[in-house]
Amino acid sequence: MAQRKPARSAPPARETDQKLFVLDTNVLMHDPTSLFQFEEHDVYVPMAILEELDGHKKGVSEVARNARQASRFLEELVAHAQDAIAHGIALDSRGNRTATGRLFLQTEAIAAELPPSLASGRTDNQIIAVVKFLQQRHAGRQVILVSKDINMRIKARTLGLAAEDYFSDKALEDSDLLYTGVQELPADFWERHGKDMESWQAGGRSLYRIRGPAVGSLFVNQFVYLDGEPRFDAWVKALDGGAAVLETLRDHTQPRHNVWGITARNREQNFALNALMNPEMDFISLVGQAGTGKTLLALAAGLQQTLEQKTYSEIIITRVTVPLAEDIGFLPGTEEEKMNPWMGALEDNLDVLDQSDDEAGEWGRAATRDLIRAKIKVKSLNFMRGRTFLSKYLVVDEAQNLTPKQMKTLVTRAGPGTKVVCLGNIAQIDTPYLTEGSSGLTYVVDRFKGWAHSGHVTLQRGERSRLADYASEAL
Repeated sequence: MAQRKPARSAPPARETDQKLFVLDTNVLMHDPTSLFQFEEHDVYVPMAILEELDGHKKGVSEVARNARQASRFLEELVAHAQDAIAHGIALDSRGNRTATGRLFLQTEAIAAELPPSLASGRTDNQIIAVVKFLQQRHAGRQVILVSKDINMRIKARTLGLAAEDYFSDKALEDSDLLYTGVQELPADFWERHGKDMESWQAGGRSLYRIRGPAVGSLFVNQFVYLDGEPRFDAWVKALDGGAAVLETLRDHTQPRHNVWGITARNREQNFALNALMNPEMDFISLVGQAGTGKTLLALAAGLQQTLEQKTYSEIIITRVTVPLAEDIGFLPGTEEEKMNPWMGALEDNLDVLDQSDDEAGEWGRAATRDLIRAKIKVKSLNFMRGRTFLSKYLVVDEAQNLTPKQMKTLVTRAGPGTKVVCLGNIAQIDTPYLTEGSSGLTYVVDRFKGWAHSGHVTLQRGERSRLADYASEAL
């Protein structure tokens, strides 16, 4: 179909279903690859965006790195375009085959009438003016502002402009759909799946090979259970065609199967300890509200495998340093001393683990405490890039505050013999621009489900105290 000759700074009007997305600066600083996430649709970048990227490019923060990367992407695209900028730059020129639209840059001054209450000097209002101008020029085409700024979207909508949040970074649209790692079997499970069942013993565990309708909904290393008597708790060891192999679990609710003096208080904690103590699992994620025992279980399993079984050489604990309230400012000391105020949860749980051995006496507990402290290293996320951890037990606390890119950076630090344990509560995200759907923890849980060397458990029941349980429900 013939196209009209394009204006110098605006995309040509086309009688197609292709939309024109105008990106806000915070989208590019949140995800530099957002330029290539709009498939067949076109992307427009106002000049004010380039000015803001330039203002944020200095520093070593995640925002500064993303601003620099976005600028590099834009430079590579423009370098390929030469004199075709006004006609639109093909977004697939860098090999991004899924992005078949074009990139348009503002190359002329744009003036659009805005209400007097919107100051013309503000960058947000300049971007809104560009969107308004494009909408007027291309009345037959859908022009949409994409911004992570809620107030900016509200302002745009009050002026009759289409505005959306950036969704492409979300692993899930609804956090309720997040993989729990646990599935309850139907009451008639054995009647429907026991016809051609095979069973055998291996390593003190019972294994069952089943076939039936439930097999299609299972994932490798997913935990399954059946209420009633006798109680049946197992996990999926393998999926082969239409068959699944289930293996019974070790019952860590029994004192004889305690882990560093800790016994599981509910079914999900038992599942978590089975996953944490399995040497074949390299990546474990535990999600749950406050008081469900995530940190305590991870530490107990780490100490058991580091000090007694010698599977790992030491425990490394890190977390995102995002304050709950106002920042308290500069902290003196070494890297570990600076991290200590953020590690209150570690100290609280170590106090519980120190008390688990009543027979050791005061001197014995003091010696154990010193030994534990010597094997635990607290590290900052800021110095993780470029490192490789060999035979370490790496615990990432408050992982819900990580972006998907930060999560990838952390998990790829793992060398041979290292286990990575991610802990978090996606309902308690303190980082701006991150939501339950776009958190790095949600991202990694969704991407790792079904891998033969990873496990995930969503802990449901709080075990802290009756006060904490009631507060979680009532407040």
